[in-house]
Amino acid sequence: MRSSGILCPISSLSSRYGIGCLSKEAYDFVDFLKESGQTYWQILPFGPTGFGDSPYQSFSTFAGNPYFICLESLIDDGLLKKEECDAADFGNDPKDVDYGKLYMNRYPLLKLASERFFEKPDEEYASFINENADWLEDYGLYMAVKQDNGGRSWLEWEDDFRLRKPEVLEKEKEKLGDEIKFVYFQQYMFFKQWKKFHIYTKKQGIKIIGDIPFYVASDSADTWANPELFQFDADRMPSAVAGCPPDAFSADGQLWGNPLYNWDYLKETRYEWWVRRISHALEICDVLRVDHFRAFDEYYSIPYGDKTAVNGKWKKGPGIGLFHAVREKLGEVQIIAEDLGYITESVRELVKETGYPSMKVLQFAFDGSEKSEYLPYNCTKNAVIYTGTHDNETTRGWFEDTSDHDRDFARRYMNSMHSDAGGFVWGFIRLAQASVCDTCIVPIQDYLVKGNEARINFPSTTGTNWRWRLVPNELSSALAASIFDMTQVYGRLPVPETPETDEDEAESGSEAESEK
Repeated sequence: MRSSGILCPISSLSSRYGIGCLSKEAYDFVDFLKESGQTYWQILPFGPTGFGDSPYQSFSTFAGNPYFICLESLIDDGLLKKEECDAADFGNDPKDVDYGKLYMNRYPLLKLASERFFEKPDEEYASFINENADWLEDYGLYMAVKQDNGGRSWLEWEDDFRLRKPEVLEKEKEKLGDEIKFVYFQQYMFFKQWKKFHIYTKKQGIKIIGDIPFYVASDSADTWANPELFQFDADRMPSAVAGCPPDAFSADGQLWGNPLYNWDYLKETRYEWWVRRISHALEICDVLRVDHFRAFDEYYSIPYGDKTAVNGKWKKGPGIGLFHAVREKLGEVQIIAEDLGYITESVRELVKETGYPSMKVLQFAFDGSEKSEYLPYNCTKNAVIYTGTHDNETTRGWFEDTSDHDRDFARRYMNSMHSDAGGFVWGFIRLAQASVCDTCIVPIQDYLVKGNEARINFPSTTGTNWRWRLVPNELSSALAASIFDMTQVYGRLPVPETPETDEDEAESGSEAESEK
């Protein structure tokens, strides 16, 4: 079935308090998607951000990002006062997320809300803790101990903590009880607000495409609490780390530093941790984009301690066995395989064997060869086509920065000689929408014809990424009408589904709508 959607990180929404979150603006964005005739909203990973503020370097693969908790909802719940939130400094630029100020000023507000909450906790709080104990207990202790260690990575902690000696951890649980409860509160509020929001998206006919990184961060509760899952030595230090080999763009390759999986152990457990990870993500989202899919076939292993990726070697990943385990435990799930970059025939075969749709990026189609596999005539139905992703330039930025040859080739291919950026960008979107691919996803920046000032991420750089935001009232009904028209022309409007009949969901949906 043909469909389309829009890519926009939650953090990129406009909001009153410094970063996009589960506020009224998120509900408004869902309404905009519905008005535009869209089926999907693609977001980035929703975990708590770590190094470089990247959602792909999270402190937990199961936890939610506390920054996404709506402060207005906490005001409505009587846990914060409006004047307290208004007094906090989150920066003065509505187009920018100031992570430094966010870190310094949002957590004190959440801490204040937490203290008021525990004077009389919700009835559902205890159930949430029990239902999520398999990851939440380790995450709460990890974050509390990390805070007590000045924010240092667990690899730098004293051996008693790093090696998780039981008697030491029990003492820490008692000592850091208040900090652990604060972490629990953050997660409870995130998932409480997300559940309410997700009910609303379903009611409006919008499906959420989530994003799951292949690797986890070395500084995470996942690695600290589950060292057996990773390639660690007897002292629980990495024996090898992730990256990618040297190529025409980087003589030294890329040294990412993420710990590698112990696939032999994971296979013995029928990939239980990975199955649980995917299951958890699909409880939050409707479809899951799995990043760096090629590593399920082969992954690049670099000796720990190396300063470059030059000495790395390709090693075999779990292959189709992991996805057999996923199907056995979860049935058929909706997954998008991110198979971009250097792809071998064995990776292609794995994607084909899983049956999952692959990704096609239109910006990659126009190169000097004029024979790219990403050209629309080389695409297949079982694929998701993008004008660009969060790692790409915006289409306007690409139009302005690419070579004359590639720009002219794109114009010739589109049979459009638009010299203005706006005409070119909308022609580019039209090319993606018209493609044979079952699904088309367009970043919101492209519909707004934004330049690279609105770029989300410059790979292999830190300090300036993940910061761009929409400004209030930037998404108009006129824009929604234009998107709807193009979606309709290319047969991608959603087919109405049978309304929910479950009384509880209907009631919750009404509550969610009333929050707006």
